[in-house]
Amino acid sequence: QVKAQFESKENRNCATFEAIKYRSQVVAGVNYFIKVQLSDTEYVHLRVFQGLPQENPGPTLVSYQTGKTRDDPLTYF
Repeated sequence: QVKAQFESKENRNCATFEAIKYRSQVVAGVNYFIKVQLSDTEYVHLRVFQGLPQENPGPTLVSYQTGKTRDDPLTYF
């Protein structure tokens, strides 16, 4: 659901955009930390915020880190 937001911020189109791992953190909503595979060797980490149900917002790409590998740990950023 945040692929278009990432592509817009990076000014690129991603043929592959597959979440392979995630973690969550409950706040006033939920922060999701997601490892996404873009190619055979290229990965990014995304931080996505999903607000509370009564606020009814869609998921929002808050931050991301490029230059990651499949083995990089998925941590808070």
